[in-house]
Amino acid sequence: MTKLICLPYAGAGASFYRSWSGAELEIVAPQLPGRERLIDDEPYRDVHRAIDGLMSQLDLGGGRFALFGHSLGAVLAYELAHRLVGMPGVEVVHLFVSGSPEPDLGRERRATGLSDDEFLDRVGEFAGYRHPALEDPEMRELLLPTLRADVEMHENYVRGTSLPLDAPITVFRGVDDELVSRDEASSWSKATSRAFDHVEMPGGHMYLTEAGPELVSAIAARLKSV
Repeated sequence: MTKLICLPYAGAGASFYRSWSGAELEIVAPQLPGRERLIDDEPYRDVHRAIDGLMSQLDLGGGRFALFGHSLGAVLAYELAHRLVGMPGVEVVHLFVSGSPEPDLGRERRATGLSDDEFLDRVGEFAGYRHPALEDPEMRELLLPTLRADVEMHENYVRGTSLPLDAPITVFRGVDDELVSRDEASSWSKATSRAFDHVEMPGGHMYLTEAGPELVSAIAARLKSV
């Protein structure tokens, strides 16, 4: 069975993908520092350093892999896929990206450097979603440093290579996403030298928090056809 490596969106941890495991998919969800069991570890502020850390976590002895990432996770998955392509014994069969324009398209409005309240308002505006935990003062103090680091990592990201990925790409987007337009999502077609597919899902930017089963089924169907 193909293993699906799942990378988190800003502020999220590996446990988000726990419910995705089952008969359809074998999930590999590496944990980034600064969250969940690694809450006391310094979070990354650079995508390429994060990929170095992820490479040391993964069991890459060989096999077939696909990758999925949403928003920040999309660029992490893209950079990790480039590292995996060409590794001896490793086959990258598909990259699934979500809620993100292609790597060369940065966000015009930024949240990095704003005061705490302005930062959370801007991130909430971007996502169309605000996690209830951020309304609790103690949880906010605990989670805010990692969320800030993740947003900085995403907003300062520069792709590691201009070469297209030698693997098919499917991009998912919430049909009501006000952060990433349909054209911006379709721009991922430029990031691959192989097949490209664009799928619209019900919901906004954070559609996957509600439409997880539909997303899992769509991914599994594509992997079965490989």
